[in-house]
This record gives sequence, C-alpha cells and structure tokens, in this order.
Amino acid sequence: MNERKFEGKGAIVTGATRGIGKAAAIELAKRGCGVAFNYASSAEAAGKIKAEIEGHGVKCFAAACDVADTDATAEFVKQAKEELGSIDYLINNAGITRDTLILRMKEEDWDAVIDTNLKGAWNFSKAALRPMMRNENGGVILNISSISGVVGMLGQSNYSASKAGMNGLTKALAKEVASRNITVNALALGMVATDMTDEMNEDFRNKILEQIPLGRFAEPGEVAEIICFLLSDSAKYITGQVIQADGGLAM
Repeated sequence: MNERKFEGKGAIVTGATRGIGKAAAIELAKRGCGVAFNYASSAEAAGKIKAEIEGHGVKCFAAACDVADTDATAEFVKQAKEELGSIDYLINNAGITRDTLILRMKEEDWDAVIDTNLKGAWNFSKAALRPMMRNENGGVILNISSISGVVGMLGQSNYSASKAGMNGLTKALAKEVASRNITVNALALGMVATDMTDEMNEDFRNKILEQIPLGRFAEPGEVAEIICFLLSDSAKYITGQVIQADGGLAM
C-alpha cells in the first residue's frame, strides 16, 4: 500500500487516546491523513498523541467530547471539518466494558455501555454523514465491533448487546447511504493486546489463548493495517459487512 495513500484526506477516530484507536490514528497520519479525535479525561495524554500525529506532517484536531452526547458530537464533527478541510473517514472505535453476570449487573452498567458503544456510534455516524455526502468521492464509516456481538460472551450481556447493535447499525446504514458512494462496515475483533487485556487475570488470559487457533492476541498495529485497508480504495466494493479478525476464535 502506498505510504501516503491518504494524502489530503480527513478522518475522525473516536477513542484514540489508547490501544486500537491510537494505533489507527497514528497509522493514518503516517499515510498522509489528517486526524480528529476526541478524549474523555486526560488532556495531557491527548496533547502528546496530537503532537505525534502532527509530527507526520498532517493536521490534527483533538477535543474533549462525550460520544454519548448528541449535541456535543455534532459540534465536534463541525469543528473537525473546519480544521481538517474534509471528513472522508469515520472510525467509531470508542468503547467501554462493565462486565458482570446479568443478575449482578446494575442498570447504570447497562446504560453506560449501550450509550458509549452503540449510541456513540449512532451519534458520530449521523453527524459525519452530511459532510461525507458533499465529498466528490463519498466516504467510509468503519465501526469497530467485537466477536462478542457475533457469538455472545459470558458476563457481557451489555457489551455483547452493544456490539450486536453496532453490527445491525452497520448493515442498515450501509443500505441507506450506498447511493451516495459511502460504504459502511464493521470490524469484529477478537482479543487485542492492549492495556485492557494486560489487566486480565493470568489464568483467564491463558484459558482464552487456548481457544484461539492462532495462539496469540492481535497487536494494535496489525489491526491498524486492517483498518487502513478497509478505508482504502481497494475496499470500495465492500459494504454492509461484519468482518471478523479474531485469530479464529469465533469460527
């Protein structure tokens, strides 16, 4: 893939202050894409990532924004468009977990996960569609989903529901905007080596590894490569798909 294949383009990456989102934002910047990302708490950490992105010679816009706040996301997208010049790509990556069995799950645990993971993707998709529709070459929305939304996971009724909802959103939205040359896909990930998985109990971690045919967790960098492919012109005929990248875990 051409190193600067996204030269002059603009992307919004939600939840880009760590893990998969951070890796994707930096990889896009390396390939010439301007990047806008939100952060929820640490302005200092966001500033460091912004500087790293700008170090690749591209524009970057970063601002605090709660993805579950409809008005705030609309304003964020408006500002991102002004700063970057265009919104060509949207990566709905922001997500949280509040894992526990349903009989122990509090209502606020359910609401928080659904609001961030599913409503957040809906908010940003709705706000980003209008600028994308004005683009000569349309755009791409990529929802970062999970195999939890495909097969369901013990103790994740809220998370699995949010990701299954995201998969349904992907398919419905893909049909709505295909005529405007906008593609919409979901990337259903398995286990990725991030700070969240680093905090796993070792016994639990080993049990999961035993279930992965490839015998390892994915690295954020290789997930970023998949993301870049799905945003590229090489994937322009792919839409409405839930693409699994899980090392064979959910075969």
